[in-house]
Amino acid sequence: MRSLALALIMCASPLFAQGTHISKAVPNAELRGEATFRLAGLPIYKAQLFTEFGAALDWDARFALELTYLRRLSAKDLVESTMRELNRTGPSLPLRSNFEICFQDVRKGDRFAAITSGPDKISFWLNGRRTCVLEHPKISSRFMGIFLGDNTRSKSFTRRLKGM
Repeated sequence: MRSLALALIMCASPLFAQGTHISKAVPNAELRGEATFRLAGLPIYKAQLFTEFGAALDWDARFALELTYLRRLSAKDLVESTMRELNRTGPSLPLRSNFEICFQDVRKGDRFAAITSGPDKISFWLNGRRTCVLEHPKISSRFMGIFLGDNTRSKSFTRRLKGM
């Protein structure tokens, strides 16, 4: 009975809501907001934003974005859509080969996390295992801006994700 109660408490606690890779990288990580991204009405992924103490997004602080995929996508599709969005939201970046290393095929239920470590460094995780660390000037705001910036594909998705 005691172990059941402990398990229920751990599942309800925002500190245990994400993987240990997030809670280790973002001090006092708590869920800030969540939203489901849809394309032509089809759900593609559920996104969750974790910030320190669940505070409003601060681009200068560490934060994490976790996507739980609701369908199968190839690594090639992930790279192509990321490059397309980066080019749509700002100057071209020479990072295709980096993303080809960082991204892998995903299946329904897979969790992919991006965790910032300052403005020029971001780590990528698939199902709790780090796939790569990418260092490039302003990569945190450029990559995370796809989901959290001022020029996203869905303003309502971004508002919900930011907890607004």
